[in-house]
Amino acid sequence: MRTEDPAIGRTLWFFAIVYAVEGIGQARSGIMWQPLSHWLKETQHWNAVTISAAVAIFDLPWVIKPVWGAISDFVPLFGFRRRPYLALANIAAVLAFIQVAMATTAASTIQALTVTAFAMAISSTLCGALLVEIGQRNKATGRFVNQQWLWFNIAQMIATLLAGYLIEVLSPDRALRAAACITAVAPLAIVGGLRLIREPRARIDLAALRERFGALVSVFRNRDLWFVAGFLFLYYFSPGFGTPLYFQMSDRFGFSQGFIGVLSSVSAAGWIAGGLLFRWRLNRLDRRTLLRLSLIGGILSTLSYLLLGSTASAVPIWFVGGMTSMIAMIATMTLAADACPAGAEGFAFAAMMSVVNLTGPLSDTLGSALYQHVFHQRLAPLIVVSASATAAVFLLMPLMVFRKGAAVA
Repeated sequence: MRTEDPAIGRTLWFFAIVYAVEGIGQARSGIMWQPLSHWLKETQHWNAVTISAAVAIFDLPWVIKPVWGAISDFVPLFGFRRRPYLALANIAAVLAFIQVAMATTAASTIQALTVTAFAMAISSTLCGALLVEIGQRNKATGRFVNQQWLWFNIAQMIATLLAGYLIEVLSPDRALRAAACITAVAPLAIVGGLRLIREPRARIDLAALRERFGALVSVFRNRDLWFVAGFLFLYYFSPGFGTPLYFQMSDRFGFSQGFIGVLSSVSAAGWIAGGLLFRWRLNRLDRRTLLRLSLIGGILSTLSYLLLGSTASAVPIWFVGGMTSMIAMIATMTLAADACPAGAEGFAFAAMMSVVNLTGPLSDTLGSALYQHVFHQRLAPLIVVSASATAAVFLLMPLMVFRKGAAVA
């Protein structure tokens, strides 16, 4: 019987800490997102297109993640490739969230939040490198992906409930500042958790640089990796309706800001349920079957938003949507991690994640533009277009090549 590497247990705990912090601190989805959207809508009087376009800058650090991966792969800092960068990034996040709490204009608020997005993206990139390095060695990539997103959504469930509560009891300006103050504390947990990672010392030398440069070049020559990247882009790219949906819930359905926060927590609970379902049953499936299952779930959960009309209908829609999103995340991230070549793990996995992250701002901005200018603020046709784009990915499945019998575990 093969003995499990003790590093796996420590890495699982470290991922739990890092992704819990991300669940709290990501500008696009943590405590900050709803207070920020509410503040921009109510005090700055921005519409859906303006908000989507302005906050798209939060996605830039996630799109250029290969930069952070390449730097950590090639340039050790204080004798290590991951830990010092993690410490510096999260200290920067603390200072930037404090700046958000002190900002007085929309421009300065978004600028400070952009710094936090850079910090979170760097942390995520370095954790991705650890995922590939330790996961491939121990055949545990699926387990690591599940751990990351399970804890991300546990944190999100708490964070979004708190965000909705802040909006209910405070003015838009005070709610935004309170959220920033709370979030400023979270990155300190990553700094304290670095002791869980036993990282070998590294130094810059000519032989090591040549080896890693060769690994980096192999990334660009790997046709399978390019195909996986294209598949991931098409898998996640469809006209998004997140921002238009927020306007519909606020203006048409009359949902309170507190209830909108509850829905975000319900979605996070769905993600958690999806992670538990993976641990219990779905980890036995091969990758092709899991991808097909995730596509079917994504199509059906997207179409379910056509049934939205009341608070009672919203809860199961958000829960199922979260569950199917978790299954999709595990399926695609495991596919990406296993495609990465050794020696350039940080760069290669970050490149795969950048492809996914690029779809976020493109999808949301495209969807908001269609909602505003083509569908004349009608949500139903946008939902149908989004589901149709996801369904089209089925056409690529026969082209995917998987190792025979490969499970996700």
